[in-house]
Amino acid sequence: MSENPFAREFTLDEAERARRSIEPMLSEAIEHRRTALDFEGRLSALARRIEYSGGLALRRAKALELRHGFDRATEKARAAVEKIEAVGCLVKDLDLGLVDFPGKLNGEDVLWCWQLGEDRIRFWHRPSEGFAGRKPISPGDAGATPPVQ
Repeated sequence: MSENPFAREFTLDEAERARRSIEPMLSEAIEHRRTALDFEGRLSALARRIEYSGGLALRRAKALELRHGFDRATEKARAAVEKIEAVGCLVKDLDLGLVDFPGKLNGEDVLWCWQLGEDRIRFWHRPSEGFAGRKPISPGDAGATPPVQ
């Protein structure tokens, strides 16, 4: 018998309750990531302008402001992801808002798969398959009764 590699295992009902609790944290992490990417783009543009001008036009205060904004947004995104992962969920792709919840289906290790914007967990996949291997949860799946909304 193989050892479960995940810190926590969710029933589908538990995963759905966790999904509802982590959804605002995921939205927050995504927003902070977008902010960090904006600062990163602005830093890159500033670096290109400095390079093209031979370094003579460096506005140190502006560069420090952008770097501080980037660092702050990155830290906030990281902290939000850590809160989600502390619940036992796996943030798979912050850009797409993908989160997996380890569980069992018919005695097999699976990941209940949810993407921000979906109204509930409707898919699962094996750990080796990833998002591309998502399969719909069917009412006949043992232990996978969709929660009542």
